[in-house]
Amino acid sequence: MCVESDGCEIEGCSSSDEVRTLSGSMSPGLKSNPDLHPCKPGQKFRAALLRCRSPAAAAGILSFGNVLNYMDRYTVAGVLLDIQRHYEVSDSGIGLLQTVFICSFMVAAPIFGYLGDRFNRKVILSCGIFFWSIVTLLSSFISKEYYWLFVLSRGLVGIGESSYSSISPTIIGDLFTNNSRTMMLSVFYLAIPLGSGLGYILGASAKVAAGDWHWALRVSPLLGITAGTLILLFVPEPKRGSADQMGGRIKTRTSWVCDMKALAKNRSYVFSSLASAAVSFATGAFGMWIPLYLARAQVVQKTAEACTKEICNSTDSMIFGAITCVTGLLGVLIGAVTTRLCRQKTERADPLVCAVSMLGSAIFICLIFVVAKKSIVGAYVCIFIGETLLFLNWAITADILMFVVIPTRRATAVAFQSFTSHLLGDAGSPYLIGLISDALQQSYATSALWRFLSLGYALMLCPFIIVLGGMFFLATALFFLDDREKAEKHNPGCSFCWVSLH
Repeated sequence: MCVESDGCEIEGCSSSDEVRTLSGSMSPGLKSNPDLHPCKPGQKFRAALLRCRSPAAAAGILSFGNVLNYMDRYTVAGVLLDIQRHYEVSDSGIGLLQTVFICSFMVAAPIFGYLGDRFNRKVILSCGIFFWSIVTLLSSFISKEYYWLFVLSRGLVGIGESSYSSISPTIIGDLFTNNSRTMMLSVFYLAIPLGSGLGYILGASAKVAAGDWHWALRVSPLLGITAGTLILLFVPEPKRGSADQMGGRIKTRTSWVCDMKALAKNRSYVFSSLASAAVSFATGAFGMWIPLYLARAQVVQKTAEACTKEICNSTDSMIFGAITCVTGLLGVLIGAVTTRLCRQKTERADPLVCAVSMLGSAIFICLIFVVAKKSIVGAYVCIFIGETLLFLNWAITADILMFVVIPTRRATAVAFQSFTSHLLGDAGSPYLIGLISDALQQSYATSALWRFLSLGYALMLCPFIIVLGGMFFLATALFFLDDREKAEKHNPGCSFCWVSLH
């Protein structure tokens, strides 16, 4: 049998059973005692919840929440042409949706990073999910006269999603270590391409089924509320540093100013953050514009007509979404396996694998704009290979952070890395690409061919940014071992600003 903290007896447990605590640790069950009394129904329910709070279950729930986070983000991209026609806005105007979303996301990230290092993380996560779910649902009822309000709603959704992306990886980091942590983070970050791809598919499918694109924004909120409830019930709040066996040594915590100074001196962290910004730039621009670019390519090839209907064809969005799901799965899994094998050859495997995959990705992404005018199938093949190589580094980048940053600083590090990667990456890339496309269209006579070419020329900026990101990963490899050793020794590097946890 198992024993609750108030001395009641839980049925269905043997004397050798273990009870999982809120921190995820295991405590041996106690032998039967005649003084114990049967548990009340509420106590049995609580005990059942405790038994379900395993690290693996927590990682699964957090990964599910991450899928929904990105699904909601890219549902709008799945019906982008419909939104553009409904609100009658230009390329730069429609690109503003993603820019406003990312700007609010990145501004909120450091705030949630600060809170995540000091307060109950799962409560913050749940509140964030409930918030963006409600705002997304309400935004589906905004009429065509209030496009500015629709843009504002995307900004509010970005604040809600920021709390999740900043804090949830740190819980996984405190539940697992070494190769187990790499694998669990790989599963967690697999949710980025999987959720993004499902967002396109969900948006297009819901629009077709309901005959109205607004319904694309009314499915993910219900799933989001479910995920928030699961987090509250089944995800533990592990002690910071417990998986790294630092829990007993972490008696103090540095101030936020001290944390920022230490992170700024951490060269591996700085260079990997800049590399992440390059990835964000490319994925943000691609996620927003590639389906529309391919739709224009088919008009040029005369295999499709320009949309003049209330409900536009979303085949390209669905195909691109499916490709994103598959390439995300392949990329993250190949990245995890490759890194694990390469660690047997070199301790700098993590940043080196990222660098090689980035440089390879740039080649195939360049080819997209070469072959798209003649062959849509050829463009999809290049997208498939390019995205697979690009997605290799997502989980590995998070693992690099866990290696070179001490546990009590990780939420701040994740949040600030998110801030910088979005600031220099996808906060501006969708709008910038749209702006360049609009400028090129105004310079020449507008035609279906030139609308296609102008967007392609604007998107050609992405491969050059990806190459730059590969260079940053190579720079990370130079300093990775030194920074990892410093983190393992838990050298605060700012002794004058230690403050008590109490």
